[in-house]
This record gives sequence, C-alpha cells and structure tokens, in this order.
Amino acid sequence: MRGLLSFYRGLCSPSNRQARRKTGIVGSRCGLCGTQSNSKPQPRFGLLFDIDGVLVRGRMPIPAAKKAFEKLVDSQGKFVVPVVFVTNAGNCLRQTKADQLSHILGVAITQDQVVVSHSPLRMFTKFHDKCVLVSGQGPVLEIAKNVGFNNVVSVDMLRESFPLMDMVDHNRRPKLPSNPVGNLPMVEAVILFGEPIRWETHLQLIIDILLTKGNLSNVHQSQQMPHLPLLACNMDLMWMAEAHSPRFGHGTFLVCLENIYKKITGKDLKYEALMGKPSELTYHFAEYLIRNQAMERQWKLPVTSLYAIGDNLMTDIYGANLYNRYLDERVARKNAKAVAKMVSATGSTTALPQVEESHNHWESELALPSATSCKSVLVCTGVYNPNEEVPPDASHCIKETVFHGHRDFRFDPALVEPDCIVHDVADAVERIFDLEKFVPQ
Repeated sequence: MRGLLSFYRGLCSPSNRQARRKTGIVGSRCGLCGTQSNSKPQPRFGLLFDIDGVLVRGRMPIPAAKKAFEKLVDSQGKFVVPVVFVTNAGNCLRQTKADQLSHILGVAITQDQVVVSHSPLRMFTKFHDKCVLVSGQGPVLEIAKNVGFNNVVSVDMLRESFPLMDMVDHNRRPKLPSNPVGNLPMVEAVILFGEPIRWETHLQLIIDILLTKGNLSNVHQSQQMPHLPLLACNMDLMWMAEAHSPRFGHGTFLVCLENIYKKITGKDLKYEALMGKPSELTYHFAEYLIRNQAMERQWKLPVTSLYAIGDNLMTDIYGANLYNRYLDERVARKNAKAVAKMVSATGSTTALPQVEESHNHWESELALPSATSCKSVLVCTGVYNPNEEVPPDASHCIKETVFHGHRDFRFDPALVEPDCIVHDVADAVERIFDLEKFVPQ
C-alpha cells in the first residue's frame, strides 16, 4: 500500500502532469476503454461528480471546475453527456443544492441531476407511512417529507415533549420540575440524515428511543432486541471545507452512537440500511438518474460506462469500485443464465457455475442498471493529499490506523485503488473524453 500511494503521488506531481497528457499515461488500473463516436456524438458514458474537494472547497469554487464544465455543455448550455452530482451532504433539499451548483459553475443544473446522501430513502417505501424520528441539521422535517415520509418527528420535538431527557448542558436544564408532555406518537424507525448541531442532545435522545422501543415514557430496556429499524445517510468520517485539515463528518457521529450503544447494551448497533457514498445504494440511484437523462435527451445508445470523480479514497474511490464489483457480479449472473439457457436447449451436461441471484431490496425499486462498469477517478484537490507522509508501519497496520470507512464496510485494498489519478477535475474530464474518443460538437 505504501508503494502504491507513492506511485500515485508521483503521478499527481506538477512535473509529471504535462508529460502524462502527452503520453496518455494516467495510472490506469485496467485499461479504461473508449468508444468511437459517430459524426453526431452519442455518449455511451455518464459522469458522477463529487462536490466538496472536487468542484468546491466550502463555498469557494475550485478554479478547474469552470474549465471542466466549459467542455461539458454546448453553445445552448445543454450537457453533452449525462452528468449527476453525487454528494454525501444531506442538510438541504436537492433543489437547493442544484441552485447552489448552478450559481457556482455558471451552468443550469436541475434537481434531477443531484444525488444527496438521503436521496436513496425514496426507495424505502415500507417506512414512508411509519412514524420516524429524524436527526440532522437544516430543514430535516421538510427533507424527510420531500423523500416520501409522511409522519415525522424531530429530535427538537422530542426534547420539547420530554424536557428532562436532555441534561448534559446545565444551562438548558429545566429551572423548575416538569412532567413529560408525552404528546407525540410512538416512534417506529430512526433516520439519521447527517451530523447534528448539538451532538450530546441527539446522541442521548436517539439512544433513549432505541432503548425504549420508541416511547420515551418507558424506562430503558437495554436487553431487549432487536432495536427499532435504523437508517443512516452519509458515512464520511471527515470532509474537506475551507480549513487546511479535514473536519468531522457524520461518520464520526455514527462512531459515537455505535460505541455508546454497545457500551450500554453489550450488543452491536444494527442498521436497516446505510446510504451515501460508498454504499451501492447511492450509485444505483445515481445510475438511474443517468439513464433518465439519456432517455430525455433521446440519446439512443445505452450508457454502459460510468466514471466517478472524487477526492476521497475511502468514500468516492471505494464506492465507485464497490459498485463496479456489483456490476461485474451482475454480468456474471447474466452470463450464467445465458449459458444455462443454451445448455437447456442443447441438452449439454456441461457444468455451470452456481451463482445466486441478488436479493437486495433496493434493486426491486428501480429498473436494473444498464451500465457494465463504474471507473474511479481520483483528484488531488480535496481530502486526498499526494504529499502527505505515509507512516513507516502503514503496511502492517493499515486496517487499524488508515481505513476511515464505516464499521460495516470491510477494508479491501483493491477497493481504494483508483482507476485513474489526475491533478484536478479539468484533467479528469479531459482524460475521460480522450479515453472515450468523445469529441463534442
């Protein structure tokens, strides 16, 4: 791993970037292949852009972003290839994020081109009529209703009904004795949108809800299992803003919640679903939006290749590679079926590989993907720092000290190895167009 990161850093150094453009060498893992377009370009690929660290740093655009998007739109301001923005941010509506991006990039972007961390919740229809507790910041009640939930309770609403439950901040404790108001419906599931503002309040009341089966009038029942269904969005341990070092993300909040729950009960916290990068759920939803764009523009060729451009090895690169593995497995299952059909028709007794069908709940909510590959492209303008020193013992303790992914996503060195590494997003777009032999008109 240390040698691999050193190789990437060399590729990302300023002295090598011009040479790589001339030679076409960008550290490709598996020879990203391109397709020759006709006189009128018909893209067979789609682009998935991370936002923070790729297009912006906090509220400031990265200079290369506008250069990149000059190549991605035509003279009428329409995109020449399907584009989706995939971010683990989740404290606003998709339309708000689309408006922000339109302003920053100077390109018209719609909400149907944006995937935020909570977007895949639209697929979890079995929870949409249940009473759900939501945690995060921003307009969480509006966000929850926007993605399909009809009966929503916030942590602030819980605190108002049960004022004695929030006791960490002495200044917020009730001055006079009070009884629980208890006028809220019983919570049936918990949705974690993103890192909240007052962590101690949210950690306390979420644990209370889990240990009381959704009714804060009850006492804790720490041995009662299983707990209420828990769905979490955005697993980023850290993210890059204007500060010179990464900042805590929702993944850090989840680490706190998981460890508090286990310390109290002795059992692991279980998730009904984890979404946001690197979850396959998020990439499946993004690919669905890519297909819709291609259909709306009446591009006749199917989108078979996805390119995911990001700055974080543990989310953007891991997630793209994980989804690519999922697509590979789908192809293998499909091929096995085709062979089985041929065997049935010919009466051959040739042994067939036994590949089970996937039973992912989310696959049944959207049409199955048309893409057959998802390639990962790493930029050096965000979380990933090509000049950072690697600890001497990194090869021996990578699992314990370097893997920043979520507890439920096992470390696999192959999943944090980018297909391409480039300096910035403008280089990424240029490289992808070259690989696809795509020349917009």
